[in-house]
Amino acid sequence: MSTRTESGAAHAGRMPRFERRVLGGSLLVAAPGLLGALALAWWPPSETTLRWAWLVAMAAATAGLARWQYRRVVFPLYTLAGLLEALREGDYSLRGVAGGVLGDVVYDLNALAERLQQERLDFEESSHLLGKTLAALDSAVMVFDERSRLRLLNPAAQRLLDGERHKLFGLTAAELGLAGLLEGPADRVAVHAFPGRSGRFQLRHAALRAGGRGGRLLVVNDVGRVLREEERAAWQRLLRVLGHEVNNSLAPIQSMAGTLATLVAREPLPEDWREDFRGGLDLIGNRAGALARFLAGYSRLARLPPPQRVAFDLGELIGKVARLVPAAGPARLQITVEAGEPLAVVADADQLEQALINLIGNAVEAARAEVRVRWRRDGECACIEIEDDGEGPPPSDNLFVPFFTTKPGGSGIGLALARQIAEGHDGGVSLAPREDGHCGARARLWLPLTPVASPG
Repeated sequence: MSTRTESGAAHAGRMPRFERRVLGGSLLVAAPGLLGALALAWWPPSETTLRWAWLVAMAAATAGLARWQYRRVVFPLYTLAGLLEALREGDYSLRGVAGGVLGDVVYDLNALAERLQQERLDFEESSHLLGKTLAALDSAVMVFDERSRLRLLNPAAQRLLDGERHKLFGLTAAELGLAGLLEGPADRVAVHAFPGRSGRFQLRHAALRAGGRGGRLLVVNDVGRVLREEERAAWQRLLRVLGHEVNNSLAPIQSMAGTLATLVAREPLPEDWREDFRGGLDLIGNRAGALARFLAGYSRLARLPPPQRVAFDLGELIGKVARLVPAAGPARLQITVEAGEPLAVVADADQLEQALINLIGNAVEAARAEVRVRWRRDGECACIEIEDDGEGPPPSDNLFVPFFTTKPGGSGIGLALARQIAEGHDGGVSLAPREDGHCGARARLWLPLTPVASPG
């Protein structure tokens, strides 16, 4: 386009070449008549035959020049018409020679053709990418026109409708049994029976507009399948931890039971059989008690009641918990509570106290010399931070999985219970290495400062 601009600047103030050609040709066509009229005016022939011959000669010359001028004007326009017709038909490969009398116009048409060709290429690439994206989606995507007829669907939608693509196109939403899905809230979860699958689905629909016509977009997600996959994965993690803990108790019980059976079968009994027998029974009792406590912890985690929210001062609760926890830790350990601004929260004080006991207790067990507790306002949430100077959290993704523990004799309940309590208050818990350059871990618990309205 820069060449076109420079050319226009160079010819500023001058008549374009094509216009000069038209003007010059028109004057040349008129020249025989003008010259003949002047000749007749200054030198009129005496004979009538000569006069008529002169008029015929002027007419013939004018006709020949007019045809010549017609070809000079019309043929370049034919070229432009051909280029425009190719553009209208979508053929962007034709190019005109930009050096003719209509060079500027041909140059612009060539540039337009190149731009349209590039835009078509970009459109085809985008359409191909869109098609690949829709084909890879697990969500069913369907587009209906203004008459609610199906115009587009991806493979997931085809499987959901259980039909061949060419037979599904053109059917109305009512014929497909989807008319009710295009009505009601734009985003909802409902149970529906499709030809290909039944279950619980997330339904989203929205209005579309293309070419001055309306349409509807429908997206269907199989919520039930996602929930089943997540549930299966959760059960696998839980059973893996449960199996590990139960085996840790049953293996020594089974081994000691076999040892005692062998001891009883010996004849005669050794002199210290009573002591060995008593020790074996104590071991079995201890392991059975540990297993019972483990199952009691599971029951406690599974039966956590809904929070009973009341208003209280967060700083007072943290100070109370900080005074309770050190009794279980080493005498040299110091718990420092950094006073923050007064924050009134609406939560279940007993449950929040239990969550903080677990988090601060874990910090006390991991710390070398000091544990710091602070609280602050973080937007619309109250945030509690607990830092220790220990070795930091273990590199594992199972820290909040119930019954998972890296501590000898640990139950694996504390972090899971703290997270469950926080999430019951629409908050959360995290555990990560400290970010201030010191060794240790930082546990964060946050919950909203304003009460959350209960459903219904």
